Parts: sequence; structure tokens; C-alpha cells
Amino acid sequence: MKKNYLLPAIFFLLLFLTGCGEKNTPVSKTGFYFDTVITITVYDASKEEVLSRCFELAGDYEDLLSATKENSDIWKINHAEGKPVKVSEETAFLLQRALYYAELTDGLIDPSIAPLSSLWDFSSANSETRSVPSDSDIKERLSHVNYHNILIDGTTVTLLDPDASIDLGFIAKGYIADQIKEYLLEEKIDSAVISLGGNVLTVGNKPDHSPYRIGIQKPFATTGESISSISVSDLSVVSSGIYERCFEADGILYHHILDTHTGYPAENELAAVTILSSSSLEGDALSTTCFLLGLEDGMELISSLPDTEALFITKNGELIVTDGFHLNQSP
Repeated sequence: MKKNYLLPAIFFLLLFLTGCGEKNTPVSKTGFYFDTVITITVYDASKEEVLSRCFELAGDYEDLLSATKENSDIWKINHAEGKPVKVSEETAFLLQRALYYAELTDGLIDPSIAPLSSLWDFSSANSETRSVPSDSDIKERLSHVNYHNILIDGTTVTLLDPDASIDLGFIAKGYIADQIKEYLLEEKIDSAVISLGGNVLTVGNKPDHSPYRIGIQKPFATTGESISSISVSDLSVVSSGIYERCFEADGILYHHILDTHTGYPAENELAAVTILSSSSLEGDALSTTCFLLGLEDGMELISSLPDTEALFITKNGELIVTDGFHLNQSP
């Protein structure tokens, strides 16, 4: 696959939305779910009730898939002390997909990472409370990270290690975005944008038949300061990078994408990965997968997949895209 080397950047998703005519006027709603701000825009001002239902769906899925929401399917599994737990068909399906990526990466991606990820404090708003865990604590938590300990039989899930626990953070938002899009299509919405943090999923084109324009954030700059953009229609754009949830200690940047082999943040040449695909679930999983694999192996994986493109941003400022990932010449 041919590589194109462009200007340096770490991207952030920024939507450029326009509408025409009263019927096609965009209307948006914003809320906070899955520890991130989500915004949904439909190009029909008469469909506000559809937007409300979208956010009800977001709440329903948070209640189902969140590792921290009490009595969610995942919470029940994590607190069952190794006993079998009956879950919804959707939870079982998503766990199966998570295990697929665990197999694909030989455990670099691991849905049983929760004991380790909960040890690192990337979510605290107070930077003074953040610290690097001790080696001994990391090794102890790593001993419970093993996707082979997740047993799925139909819709019954058992953790073979009672001290193991699950976190679907690398794939859940993508699945939820896909489900919201499916609902919008059922409601005859053919122009919309679903933004779940670093996951953006577009429905069709804009009413004037032009593509949506998604901005690429300038590295570590003020939110909204774009360095480039990409035009997409009816596609998912998902990002993973070291600039989102991170902190600095003793001059070292620690980020939230953890290496299950070491227990520490992954170290390679990459600063970020963006995946362009039709499925937000696949894009969500692949963005983290390719980051953990690194540039060479990540490019090789994407080249083997149909209708999937990627943007790789290296720490030294190179922006590398696959053939089908076309950046606009101006922000």
C-alpha cells in the first residue's frame, strides 16, 4: 500500500455543519455519556423528538455496557466473583467482538484490562492527584489481565478468574454510534452526524448532497484549532491518541493506551491513529488496535482489510495516510 507523507498533526474531530432551507436546517443536542461529551445533529428541525430518543438510547447503552454503572451487565459480571452472569444479547455480541480483537492482537487488545486500567488515574480532573503506580502493583494487576478467562456461553458470561474484570472502553462507543445511526435510518433521517467524543459517524450526505467536513485538531493546541480536514459521506471516523487522557510526571508523558505486556502506556513511534470505515464499532476497535501494533504492523493490518483506511501520526511529526484517506488541502 502506498504511503503519503503530509504535514505534521495530531487530529481532533471538529464538525463543519451547514444547512439549507427550513426543512433541512440542522438541529443538535448535546449531553454527557460514557465519560465524554456527545453531540448528535440531524438536518431536519422538525425531528427534535428523534434527537431525544437518541439520547435515551445512549443512556440505555450506558446502563448496559458501562463498567462503572452499578447493575449494568458489565458491572454485574465484574462483581460476580467468578459466578456465571446472564447478560443481554447485545452485551454478549459486543464481548464476542472484543474477544475477536484480543485474538487478532495476541492480547495487546484485552477486554479484561479493567484491573490494570483502574490502577492508572487518567480520569481525575486534578492533575496533582495523578501518580505512576508502583511496579509491584502493576505486576499484581497484570496477573488478572487475560482474555482467555472470559467464557461466553450463549448469553451467559463467566470470569474464570474471580479477580478479573472487563472494560469495553475500546469498542463500546463505536457500537453505540452504529446503533444510533440505525435508529436514525429507521426514522427516515438521511442527513445526520453522530459525535461521541473521538468517534464521529455520518449519515448520508448533507442536504445539498455535499460531504461532511471533519476537522483535524492541531497537536495539543486549543480545541478547535484545526490543521487539516477530511470530507466524508456515510462513514465513520474514529481516533485514538496519546493527547486525550494523559498526565506528566517527572518529565514523562503517561497516556491511557496501556500495553498489556508491560502494564505501562504503550511506547512506539505513534502519537495517534484515525480509522475511516463504514462501521464505527470496527473503527473504534481498529484505532486502538493499530496504535498498539505500531506504524508498520498497523499499516499492514489496514492494507489487508476491505473498505478501511487509516491515518497514522508519528511522534516526530509525520502524518502518514493510506491511499483512500484524502485530506483536504485547507482546514
